[in-house]
Amino acid sequence: MQFCDNNPNILQWASEAVHINYKNPLTGKNTIYVPDFLLTYQDAHGKPHAEVVEVKPKKETTLEGAKNIRDQASAILNMAKWEAARIWCKAHNMTFRVVTEDMIFHQGRK
Repeated sequence: MQFCDNNPNILQWASEAVHINYKNPLTGKNTIYVPDFLLTYQDAHGKPHAEVVEVKPKKETTLEGAKNIRDQASAILNMAKWEAARIWCKAHNMTFRVVTEDMIFHQGRK
């Protein structure tokens, strides 16, 4: 990812480097979630932080945003994955973040 390679505050990054166990709420089976990125970066004070990042379309992040049954199923599955990721990250002194197109393409708007 060019953004990570060219950002001096990003100390390390990896794609699909973390494997997190979770229970699929649609099948009831235990499975593995592999988030998109693991980043280590330094803040404005030079303090390092580790963060697990998932990139997803906004319509797959909430039931309210789901436009059809498929999107609803994706949202339910994603919520289970992300809860497992939050717990895993907390146990490993990291944070978890979901990034959507609104965040990527905000063009300076917050």
